Amino acid sequence: MRESVQAEVMMSFLVSEELSFRIPVELRYETRDPYAVRLTFHLPGDVPVTWAFGRELLVDGVGRACGDGDVRIAPTDPQQLDEALIRLQVGQDQALFRVGIPPLLAFLDRTDKLVPLGQERTLVDFETHLDEALDRILAEQSAG
Repeated sequence: MRESVQAEVMMSFLVSEELSFRIPVELRYETRDPYAVRLTFHLPGDVPVTWAFGRELLVDGVGRACGDGDVRIAPTDPQQLDEALIRLQVGQDQALFRVGIPPLLAFLDRTDKLVPLGQERTLVDFETHLDEALDRILAEQSAG
């Protein structure tokens, strides 16, 4: 069985209303952490930064504003559903990214074929995977 899905998309990093630039972002989904997706942002001149958050949040965020706290996702225009904004925040610092919804949907469709949404619990030895995933997330946070 295939155990991961990944894709690379281009996102606009919105520095201010006047300044933005495009960056590659790696999307990754793994069966060993079936509830999460990881986005690795490759900012020029900086080390890659990875954020992990719920796959369901990404699914919901392409259709309507959602998220609470550190991660918020919303379509730029709920009528067209062509682009979404992803806001990441740590304390007072925040970063805003704009991404096309079609590549996100293509990625999410591939994750759903690997593990259908709502079926994450059916994975074998889920508790061990969850413990490993939590350890990895905590390690990523302390390293970042």
